[in-house]
Amino acid sequence: MVNDLKQASRPIHGGNRQWAASMAGISPEQILDFSASINPLGTPKSAIAAIQSHLTDLGHYPDPEYTLLREALGKFHQLSPEWILAGNGVAELLTWVGRDLSQLSSTVLFTPAFTDYYRALKTFDCQIERYPFLLRTQDVSFDSELPEITNSHTKGILINNPHNPTGYLFTRDSILPYLEKFALVVIDEAFMDFLTPDQQQSLIDLVPLHPNLVILRSLTKFYSLPALRLGYAIAHPERLQRWQAWRDPWCVNSLAAAAGIAVLEDVEFQQQTWAWLKSAKSQLFKGLSQISGLNPLPNAANYLLVQTEIAGSLLQKELLQKDKILIRDCLSFPELGDRYFRVAVRLEDENQKLINAIRVMRFNKEPDLL
Repeated sequence: MVNDLKQASRPIHGGNRQWAASMAGISPEQILDFSASINPLGTPKSAIAAIQSHLTDLGHYPDPEYTLLREALGKFHQLSPEWILAGNGVAELLTWVGRDLSQLSSTVLFTPAFTDYYRALKTFDCQIERYPFLLRTQDVSFDSELPEITNSHTKGILINNPHNPTGYLFTRDSILPYLEKFALVVIDEAFMDFLTPDQQQSLIDLVPLHPNLVILRSLTKFYSLPALRLGYAIAHPERLQRWQAWRDPWCVNSLAAAAGIAVLEDVEFQQQTWAWLKSAKSQLFKGLSQISGLNPLPNAANYLLVQTEIAGSLLQKELLQKDKILIRDCLSFPELGDRYFRVAVRLEDENQKLINAIRVMRFNKEPDLL
């Protein structure tokens, strides 16, 4: 009965180590977590130092305007701070996105879509129009012809770029037409930092030219700060002032703000991350590709969506109980279900543990040694 309840309450997001630990009968610290797409290099030393130096701030309220953080973000993106609003993670900002989108006739999503979009949109009774991706064996792309979207000037569109869970990267050119067609275009670029500057397809520089464009960014994934909850929105000041009036005061704590300012200047950590990802992702992709029954899909993100002949939920359960490894099943994505699972790219020795565990468990093959 207890196990049935645990199964029924399975998480819709990655990174729920407490749930996984209860399923496996171990402590959360024992779990090797591939379910959350967080930088495995760990929290930068610059962030730790900033937090330590601001511990005395715990006795004071944060600056309600987050002046220094917004100035640092403005410098990073070459924008005036008035175009930036710090948030308690992208999740909080999605709530206000949902409220704005609720004023339109409907919101277009390309599915499968990040599950928290549905939470934000349903909160304000938004009408949702779903347009599916075509998932191919060797590629993830749109169908040759997108379905006709009629009366788009009365609608909004919410895009994840790179897309979660497929990792597909929209080009700037592919998004530009939407700015003229939709009343509101929201682009969630939570994973864009994992691409090198020359690879990124961000539209941040276009925000001043388009009052109907909103960009969401996260500092918690790339800089391994998920417990601090720190994201930001870039949009026209009038929109951000409206959001500020809607939400609770002091949404970002002082330690998160201090860490955010520090990591934006941590060029060394940024370079280390890009170097790690290129090598580790290639290793993980190749290793999974060589296992019969698994087909990882090429993408631009720091995670892999893997097509599987084995039920993803079953593979998740066995890896967790036998090897203390947690992967992300795709049951919360109705379009994917048990035919797929998602894994973050981790350090190379950790990637190899996952590859070896699947080989031994399902295909009776001896593990490779690094």
